[in-house]
Amino acid sequence: MVGVERVSARGEFRILAVMESDADIMRRVQAGEVQLFELLVSRYHVRLLRFAISKLHDQPSAEDVVQETFLAAYQARQSYSDRFAFSTWIWTILLNLSRRSLKQQSRRQGILRDYVAAQHVEAGSMPFPLSLERAEERERLQRWLDQLSEEESDAIRLRFYGGLKFEEVALAMNSSVNGAKMRVRRGLLKLAELARTEE
Repeated sequence: MVGVERVSARGEFRILAVMESDADIMRRVQAGEVQLFELLVSRYHVRLLRFAISKLHDQPSAEDVVQETFLAAYQARQSYSDRFAFSTWIWTILLNLSRRSLKQQSRRQGILRDYVAAQHVEAGSMPFPLSLERAEERERLQRWLDQLSEEESDAIRLRFYGGLKFEEVALAMNSSVNGAKMRVRRGLLKLAELARTEE
């Protein structure tokens, strides 16, 4: 995408219009030009965040997981090998951290449910925010995705929220390309069936 050039003794850098691959940038980061990692963050941030929001259903949690993903990748930068695509590496990190966060979120929600039950809060006394039709559609889709197997919902999220090719989905999920395609296909068929049952 872009390269950089040193413009002062203080280590400031100017972005140049030079195309560089993710692997090239990572090699330079490993060689000590750590500020270039920001270029990779800018390339992947939006897609990673879309995936994380879809999986975790909570923007603050999703933002935290994406930040943790970049931090983990940066801290492990010396272990990165250009034999593998950087995109596969970063998506695999995000997938694992998202799953861990979802488990923690589930435990926290269980504690909250127990607390509310202990306080004998009536459902009618809880404030309920008004939602827009678009938000309701997103919630419905999230509910349907949650009814799929984790492999199917993750494959769909990687493909459509993350914009990954099937080859990238397969690498991120440690499966064959055919396996990735089958997970997406099965998941889409199940989503269509869920949509029909709610019509």
